[in-house]
Amino acid sequence: MATKTRFELKPGMATREAFGKALVELGRENANIVVCDADLSKSTYTSLFAKEFPDRFFECGIAEANMVAIGAGLAASGKIPFVSSFSCFVINKGFEQLRVTAAFPHVNLKVVGTHSGVSIGEDGPSQMSIEDLSLACALPGFTVLSPADETATRVLVRAAAGHSGPVFIRTGRAKAPVVYPTDQRFTIGRAVEVVEGGDVTLFATGLLVAEAIRASEMLEAEGVSARVVDLHTIKPLDREAIARAAAETRALVVCEEHLVDSGLGVRVAQVVTETNPCVIEYVGIRNTYAESGTPDGLLQKYGLVAENVADAARRAIARRRG
Repeated sequence: MATKTRFELKPGMATREAFGKALVELGRENANIVVCDADLSKSTYTSLFAKEFPDRFFECGIAEANMVAIGAGLAASGKIPFVSSFSCFVINKGFEQLRVTAAFPHVNLKVVGTHSGVSIGEDGPSQMSIEDLSLACALPGFTVLSPADETATRVLVRAAAGHSGPVFIRTGRAKAPVVYPTDQRFTIGRAVEVVEGGDVTLFATGLLVAEAIRASEMLEAEGVSARVVDLHTIKPLDREAIARAAAETRALVVCEEHLVDSGLGVRVAQVVTETNPCVIEYVGIRNTYAESGTPDGLLQKYGLVAENVADAARRAIARRRG
């Protein structure tokens, strides 16, 4: 018998907005919190911090590489800097500086990418970041976080501030359904089992957590018990949760708003091959850039909605059965 979901999905704010609000809370508590932005503060919501703490906010202009280096310098001086821009800009334009000035010296820099994935919508492929998780994970010493909703974002931004070392946090433009109650606890590197299940495990991150929950409800109606696990920490992964799911359900689906060639699925597969090899299916973007369109239309077109997750789960179960 499948288990019903613990949380009722309700409309919520975008994770980028939750980030901006969490930043203000942190700023009130700790004078060492400083913020840099790259001429996008209204979009990244760091404008909220700038309004309340103008002396601790640094507008760097359209120069993400320079912004990252400035942030790394602030970290080296004892501050806790958050640098923010669209994910595609801060990761791609700033990658060399992230590597040389943040990862190599292991400074306490917090990098927040907003407008990630294809759900940015009408702005088009030049501003869609579908490689950011893989690039961030490639940086030695970086912790990589991808919250599913406003609650997860608020808690994980706070956790990042208290974490020693460089962190990348992936947030989005689209409003995200509320998955978690306001008192939900999160620990960096520890997955959250959102829905219990024994027939198949749906690993998801970011916006795809809500889609995985919806898929579990579809599968429940068919008598399939689908476990849903939120991998909010992409690096370091919760290896124990992955290995346990592989051993117990023997069929996995990894769901992400990212290229499947290099994202969360690849990292999960590595753990599975090292622990309990089993069937894995993938829901994500396959070897293409997207296009301009509505967020919902793009998620549908590129196979990133609940129906696609449920289909992948059915394939995984069929393959396990042989």
